[in-house]
Amino acid sequence: MTDSTTQLSTPGALPPLSLYVHIPWCVRKCPYCDFNSHAQRDTSLPEEAYIDALIRDLTFELQRQVTQRPLHSIFIGGGTPSLFSAPSFERLLTTIDQLMGISADTEITLEANPGTFEQIKFAGFKAAGINRLSLGIQSFNDIQLKALGRIHSAENAMTAAKSAIQLFDRVNLDLMHGLPQQTTAGALADLHQAISLGPEHLSWYQLTLEPNTEFHARPPTLPVDEALWEIQEAGQQHLAQAGFRQYEISAYARHQAMSRHNLNYWTFGDYIGIGAGAHGKVSYRSDEGLRIERHEKLRQPKAYLNAINPTQKRQWVAQEELPFEFMLNALRLYDGVSIDLFEQRTGLSLQQLQKPLTLARGKGLLMDNPDRLAPSAQGRLFLNDLLEIFL
Repeated sequence: MTDSTTQLSTPGALPPLSLYVHIPWCVRKCPYCDFNSHAQRDTSLPEEAYIDALIRDLTFELQRQVTQRPLHSIFIGGGTPSLFSAPSFERLLTTIDQLMGISADTEITLEANPGTFEQIKFAGFKAAGINRLSLGIQSFNDIQLKALGRIHSAENAMTAAKSAIQLFDRVNLDLMHGLPQQTTAGALADLHQAISLGPEHLSWYQLTLEPNTEFHARPPTLPVDEALWEIQEAGQQHLAQAGFRQYEISAYARHQAMSRHNLNYWTFGDYIGIGAGAHGKVSYRSDEGLRIERHEKLRQPKAYLNAINPTQKRQWVAQEELPFEFMLNALRLYDGVSIDLFEQRTGLSLQQLQKPLTLARGKGLLMDNPDRLAPSAQGRLFLNDLLEIFL
């Protein structure tokens, strides 16, 4: 007899499948960045060879039984993807379309910097098939931008945002708060400027000092906890008054312009990762039930470019790890998810959750709703404490 804690649910449809493409180069490594990004060493990038490598990488992945699944979204991140040319992305997207099929409503996001060099490419990116642009603004204050090691100016940011919003139906502006020496007034000024430009989506998140970054080794002076709390409360109120609904820890949208790609992550959907250092998660169903495999690609661009098969690691996710992995994503969402989604996306019985659910609700960290898995207001404030219950 199968133990009730590991019993698989009835087989059903697999989750939506997205594609993440990583471009690892940038002009300069920002002191707070812990992503797999590498400063450009010379004026020329191995652009054509890297697109070849991405296509080769995707072809290997599609040999693993995912070719018949529709493509939900594409996200091209980095690094600074906008260093590449529009024709390169057109070639990549044309090949993806041939291999997987890109429908008219597939969300295709490109991360871009606001520098002048990138701005002149925006129209080309749209013509190549990009339909959503995500701009790494971070701040509209030149002093703050310098403190963050950014190479664009506030004027560049304004011009780029205006250009992007004019060209693209869907634009995200990335902003940070809790910056060195930042006041509540300064954080609100950044938000006010961003909102006035008319984007449908904002990512607004706190600067954190991540390991293996310059800021972690040499920390700048950041606002104290009380000031950070004041910034957070005032900013969220300002965004709400402007019609932006918070739907995730750091994501705000109006007119239902949520990021489809990121929503797929947060609802424990599947995604193929291609590019140096990219990660992926793909579900498979068989007579035995649902199994989930994670993959990881070689991190160093040179090694990735030279590899016939750039996959560094593949491993099945252990069933006992799935509740925490699911909650780590789903509980980032302001409204959480339907409780049925746990069974659908993990293949596990809901009985596996009864003990931690009872504990989390008893502590007031989870909403007392039998139909949803959603953090309470207290749970959003103490999300790490909530997640630990599911470890």
